[in-house]
Amino acid sequence: MEDAKGVTMSAEFVELFSMGLVLGLAAGFGPGPLSTMVISEALRHGALAGTKVAMGPLITDLPIILVSLFVLSRLPNQDVALGGLSLVGAIVLCYFGIRSMRATAIDVTESDVKTQSLRKGALVNALNPHPYVFWFTVGGPTIVRASTPIDVAAFIVPLFVCLVGAKALIAVAVGRSRHFLQGRAYGVIEKALGLALCVFAILLFRDGIALLRGN
Repeated sequence: MEDAKGVTMSAEFVELFSMGLVLGLAAGFGPGPLSTMVISEALRHGALAGTKVAMGPLITDLPIILVSLFVLSRLPNQDVALGGLSLVGAIVLCYFGIRSMRATAIDVTESDVKTQSLRKGALVNALNPHPYVFWFTVGGPTIVRASTPIDVAAFIVPLFVCLVGAKALIAVAVGRSRHFLQGRAYGVIEKALGLALCVFAILLFRDGIALLRGN
C-alpha cells in the first residue's frame, strides 16, 4: 500500500509539474495585454524595462489565487462544484490551446500605451480578465485537488517561472531583434504549446467527470 501510494503521488507530482510548465509557457509566449505592454516597454526603454513589466503577475496573481481558493473551499457539494469547474476549465484550456495553435506572430510595432514601471505592469495584469478566469476554473480547482503542499508547489512554481521567464525572453528578443517574434520558430513554439494545452484540457475533463461521478 505504501509503495502504491508513493507511485500515485509521484505520478500526480509529475502531472502537476508538467501542467504548470506548459501553462506558464503558453501564457508567457501568448499574445495579450501584458505581452503588448512588455513589447512596448522593451521598444522604448530596453529589455530590462520590458522584463520589469513581465514580473507584474508575481504581484497581482497572489490575491486572485487566495480569493479563488477561499471561494472554492466554501462551495457546497465541493466534489460536484469542482467537477463542474474542471469541465469549464477544460473548455478554457481547449480555447487557449486552439488560439495558440492559430497564432503566427506577435505585433512588435510600438504601442501607444505608456508604461514605465512594474506597478503599471501589475495594474494591466490586474485589469485583465484572463487571470481571474484561469484561477477560478483551472488553477484554483487544480490546487484544491492536489494531495500535498509539495504537489501544489509542483504546479505553481514552474507556472510562474515559465510565465515570467517567457515574457522576459520576449522583452530580450524585442530589445535585440524583432524577427524572432515574427518568424517561423515562434509559430512552431506556439503550435506545440497549443497542442499540449489541448492534451491537458482532456486530462482536466477526465478529472471533472471523475469528480462528478464521485470517484
